Amino acid sequence: MRLPSGAGSTPLLMPPIDAHRRPHGPYTVAAALLGRLVPGALERSPDLVSAYDIEIRAAAPALRPLVPARRITIDMDLPDEERILVPAPRRTLRLANGLAEFVARAVPEGSALLVHNAAQADPTDVELLEVMARRIPAAHLRIEVHDEGPAPADDRRSTTELWELVDHCVREGFLHAVAELGLRGMAMTEPGGRGWWRFAQRTATALGGLGRHEEAREIWERVRRSSQDPAMHAAAAYGTAMLDARHPDPARRDLGRARGWINQAIAISTLVPDRAFKLGFDRNGLALIELREGRLETALELVESAIELATRELGDSHPVHRMVLLANRAQLMAALGHAKEALEDYAAAIAIDPAFPDYYLDRGNLWFTLGRHPEALADYESAIALSPPLPEAYYNRAELRVALGEDEAALADFGHVMELDPGYLDAYINRAGLLAGLDRDAEAMADVRAGLAIAPGNPYLLAVLGQLETAAGRHEEAARALDAALAAAPALATAWAARGALRYERGDMAGAVADLTRAIELEPHPDLYANRAMALRAMGMD
Repeated sequence: MRLPSGAGSTPLLMPPIDAHRRPHGPYTVAAALLGRLVPGALERSPDLVSAYDIEIRAAAPALRPLVPARRITIDMDLPDEERILVPAPRRTLRLANGLAEFVARAVPEGSALLVHNAAQADPTDVELLEVMARRIPAAHLRIEVHDEGPAPADDRRSTTELWELVDHCVREGFLHAVAELGLRGMAMTEPGGRGWWRFAQRTATALGGLGRHEEAREIWERVRRSSQDPAMHAAAAYGTAMLDARHPDPARRDLGRARGWINQAIAISTLVPDRAFKLGFDRNGLALIELREGRLETALELVESAIELATRELGDSHPVHRMVLLANRAQLMAALGHAKEALEDYAAAIAIDPAFPDYYLDRGNLWFTLGRHPEALADYESAIALSPPLPEAYYNRAELRVALGEDEAALADFGHVMELDPGYLDAYINRAGLLAGLDRDAEAMADVRAGLAIAPGNPYLLAVLGQLETAAGRHEEAARALDAALAAAPALATAWAARGALRYERGDMAGAVADLTRAIELEPHPDLYANRAMALRAMGMD
């Protein structure tokens, strides 16, 4: 990793930081930097520290006595077997953005930070350094990064110490570290034993979350070969099923094989001590497979059976499990058109853990589709308040503001999304379209170019590009862009409409009518009818 360097004569904020992950694990750089900044910030501005409690406590556990938790989710105090949510890999980007914002406000202006051994840094620190370099001006904090550095101190952890670190990394979503440290823990413990199993389960889950599916599959197979414990076999069957069912590339999902594994998990779960929880958990997994195969009613029946089982047999235990089931039923209810019931389930899920941000986001989307804009805005802003910087919430609020005609506020939100996540393609698409509609063509073109650099050939961006080229009188370029957009997405109404407008400009009225007619078939809109009427009138067909 290389970042702009050259601290030169700028005063160092603190002694050089050794970023090597081996002695301290994830966020080695962050913990050292926060250790320097947080005590002073607490004296000057305790509200600033409190505003970033989640980020600071996640990255620097040693500072937790100084930084009380303000946003507290229920899983913080649950026993190990009831903590079923594993944060997604993108959570570390949220943390990195929050940490960068805190550092920018807490660091003395005109400081420099020197980091060694960056080539051996944990991915959390690599991401954080990249985000800080992008979001904090060099004049404010100059960051100099060196790949090499002195050899770190020897790191000989006991199995107990290693497990505590792995458990911390699982809670916080540091999946790369879980995968690396979990394999070390498996090597230090007896295959098939309880200690080995704890490491194996976390490692396989982390590998799956990172998209390293074959490595995860191999660990689940090792579990099956190492033990006759029904609970281990049920978990291995479930984990293997989810590798097939949740593959991010739909073409690589094997739902038939996933169904076979989840059926095995369900059969074995009838034999385990925590039967009510495990059976409901596995039925929920089967519901995902039914959903992906388009059988929404069957998926709903499975989720409802899991909720009934939890209500009848679990009492007040496993609240996160019950929360997830209610939210999943809400999603299915919404997809089936039962908005009232979906809203009731979202409300019940949120009531279980009011500090968990994700379901505010989901409920906000449902409010938005129902045209209940104030309620949608309130939920999006709740998600923003409860989470480290969350690009999805700002993006959804931007779309809502477009619908409300609040163009400048929408542009600001789209811009913030791009600042938080420069790879967030939909933000480029929608901001470019909004800017084009406001006749701010140069800015729109910049977003189109930036978006196409992320996703060459994206039809939505090509459609906007075609509109912009048409407005600039570059008809050949416009035609190439729009033809390419329609080749990639034949059902994209905006591209047909844009090509109809181009053909009108070029005097091809018959072509304009044909394209506008196709746009109307796909997405009827008054403006399209008006434009087609103009083309027909030009052809003498009033």
